[in-house]
Amino acid sequence: MSGIRNVIMDLGGVMLEWNPDHVLTPFEPQPEPRRRLRTMIFGPDWRKFDRGQLSELELTDRMEQTCGLPRSRVLEIIAAVRDSLHEKTETVQIVRGLHQRGFDIYCLSNMPSPIFAHLRRRHTFWDLFRGIVISGEIQLMKPEPEIYVHLLERFGLNARESVFIDDLQPNIEAARAAGLHAIRFQDAQQCQRELDLLLP
Repeated sequence: MSGIRNVIMDLGGVMLEWNPDHVLTPFEPQPEPRRRLRTMIFGPDWRKFDRGQLSELELTDRMEQTCGLPRSRVLEIIAAVRDSLHEKTETVQIVRGLHQRGFDIYCLSNMPSPIFAHLRRRHTFWDLFRGIVISGEIQLMKPEPEIYVHLLERFGLNARESVFIDDLQPNIEAARAAGLHAIRFQDAQQCQRELDLLLP
């Protein structure tokens, strides 16, 4: 398919490490209590934080009340989330290679604005992107159809000339429904193989 011109990347789980279970293990080493903690922490309030409907302060207040955790522990968990988002070096190398080959690179990620601001300061690959869409900045989230329409219209992209890479199947299915090519990310090697089949 020689018509692909644009590559759209997710962040967490694709270009950045994201493993909520690992984040919470230092706080709760036992699997079953950790599963319950994960459900509480990354539940409806966190999704509102992702969407930009709660500030970090509002999230902290709510989690202190709903999770029954001391405020200091809530703040430690939020900090641990920020600190866990390390660069996936192999994926970034793939994206740099695509950029050098002349493909236009974009970013589409579900992420709270305060965490994204932290990552902008911490990582150095942002110059690869021609455009970035973050859920917390526009109050839309994957896999909602509207966020894909927003990305395409905002940057004037043709869906059939674009491939979207994400680690979550619902987001992949929504991208395909919007007319995009899509690759579900499992690891850098698998992603590269599928890109090699798709790109000219």
